Amino acid sequence: MWDELRPIGLTAGGYRRFAWTAADAELRAWFRAQAAARGLAHEVDRNGNEWAWLGDPARGDAVVTGSHLDSVPGGGAFDGPLGVVSGFAALDGLRARGVTPRRPLGVVAFADEEGARFGVACVGSRLACGLLDPDRARALRDADGVTLATAMERAGHDPAAIGPEPERLARVGAFVECHIEQGRALADLGRPVGVGSVIWPHGRWRFDFAGEANHAGTTRLADRRDPMLTYAHTVLAARKRARLAGALATFGRVAVEPNGVNAVPSLVTGWLDSRAADAGTLDELVAGVERTAAERGARDGVTVTVTRESHTAAVAFDPTLRERAVARLGGAPVLPTGAGHDAGILSAAVPTAMLYVRNPTGVSHAPAEHADEDDCRAGIAALTDVLEDLVCP
Repeated sequence: MWDELRPIGLTAGGYRRFAWTAADAELRAWFRAQAAARGLAHEVDRNGNEWAWLGDPARGDAVVTGSHLDSVPGGGAFDGPLGVVSGFAALDGLRARGVTPRRPLGVVAFADEEGARFGVACVGSRLACGLLDPDRARALRDADGVTLATAMERAGHDPAAIGPEPERLARVGAFVECHIEQGRALADLGRPVGVGSVIWPHGRWRFDFAGEANHAGTTRLADRRDPMLTYAHTVLAARKRARLAGALATFGRVAVEPNGVNAVPSLVTGWLDSRAADAGTLDELVAGVERTAAERGARDGVTVTVTRESHTAAVAFDPTLRERAVARLGGAPVLPTGAGHDAGILSAAVPTAMLYVRNPTGVSHAPAEHADEDDCRAGIAALTDVLEDLVCP
């Protein structure tokens, strides 16, 4: 399975597997083929999430595992796909053990988890849970101005149908996501697999810094309204505030207009990703960054506008599932994370749990992201054990 996935969306700078693109179509074809090879019923829901079923989900109280197949720009091979591959492999493992599930068992690949193309993370799971307005989702635009609705239509999916799926989610009794650890806690602990406890609250904010375009060679420094200065000051201030708060703040994307070497910009747009251990710290951090940007903008003659594009509250995974997983895995370490996941979104409607596979360097969202094969197999074995415990109570 891993060898078949490896070339899809691979570029010289890492993986580029954006939602509703040619690479996404290849990933979907791969998922369908895996379902067919195992005699599983395959379906695509109204939001583009793909499901493969052993047993009839209409019976209810189903156990589901999986993750996502899309990537960030220049992403690594493991973030997302490891969970989907592990899901199919765990199902194979249950069959090899002669296990006959007493509950329906599903593998899922959620659509557009990373939000790399349209700017909102976990689109498929958010829509299913009613946490993203369908009209807003359809109007989202990528860097080329293509709306999500248009992209879905081009891929053969009806954007008019997207929206909440309460009946589908009511059939799911538990969701367990296996994922590469996006950090190095397990490496420091010398353990191959851990169990998730909580996801930090996090969100994305767009900062628009509007100044005045002018000639770089003739405009005196004192006469400039340069939004790049305000942006640069804000980036540094966000880093300092995050460090002092024990939180995280990252300006990872920037767009400049008119984007000329010899021109003072008229507009700089930067996207802030911020995360903290609690909501109060996160709110205070972002508010502080906004104040700093506005104060510096006033000095630079630059107007600053801040728009919150997404926000996810703190998520504590289901304690009963977590404790069952820890016990089944012989006291596996329990880890918090600052990374968002579909399991975190689904926790609003379904009991969820997460397993993490050791990442020796802690690098993620980059080509160097890696997990050793033995650790991946340990993750599959752990997922198989947890699923067996759930489907054969």
